[in-house]
Amino acid sequence: MTLAKRPLGSTGIDVSCLGLGTVKFGRNQEVKYPTGFSLPVDRAIESLLDVARESGINLLDTAPAYGSSEQRIGRLLRDRDQWVICTKVGEEFTTGKSFFDFGAEHTRRSVERSLRDMKTDYLDIVLIHSDGEDLKILDQTDCLPTLLNMQEKGQIRAIGMSTKTVEGGLRAVESLDLVMATYNPSYTEDAPVIAAAHAANKGVLIKKALNSGHDALGTPKETAQNLRTVLAIPGVSSAIVGTINLEHLRDNVNAAI
Repeated sequence: MTLAKRPLGSTGIDVSCLGLGTVKFGRNQEVKYPTGFSLPVDRAIESLLDVARESGINLLDTAPAYGSSEQRIGRLLRDRDQWVICTKVGEEFTTGKSFFDFGAEHTRRSVERSLRDMKTDYLDIVLIHSDGEDLKILDQTDCLPTLLNMQEKGQIRAIGMSTKTVEGGLRAVESLDLVMATYNPSYTEDAPVIAAAHAANKGVLIKKALNSGHDALGTPKETAQNLRTVLAIPGVSSAIVGTINLEHLRDNVNAAI
């Protein structure tokens, strides 16, 4: 059996109900995982991508803030047209620290760099990578108008926001094609955002379904329960779970089938 595909709202994009997060492909500094890790070698990433594809995963989540993740995807990913690539704008990670820039020029250059680094002429999904001030970003910066312009040119298929507040999530549902919200047994505050997106036929990607790995410290049964709980919520298109461990990837797939 392979993973089921679900519609990403009304975008016309179908995504696997489990997406592969790629933070650990390119960044191991200033991250909030419970244990440290070394960045994988190229062959290990190729194996992960092969197993993901064979399991039915078609959604890859990355970002400029994930270190060398985009460059490694561009170098190692095969069959681009079989994948849905989700990246972000707004946050950068350089010299061991993050900074944010939501200006028009930075937004445009960020998208162009992502296109170049991942060796593609379009991005399926671009999310605004919030710094926590969701409403200010949407209402008082040129980030969204810039993305909409690039969407009109065919460089972006769908636009969304990785939000950090309920108010920002609800505004993203009103204004954008999709929202990335947080949901796990320890954090359910974004439930109204998911419900609003479902009602509006907007896409919903779930981040931190395993609480950034902290809930994955339990038994495989407990990890599976987290994923099944999230995927049973009406309107959820996909849960993004990052891993560089083949066994964990297989366990996550089995839980999501």
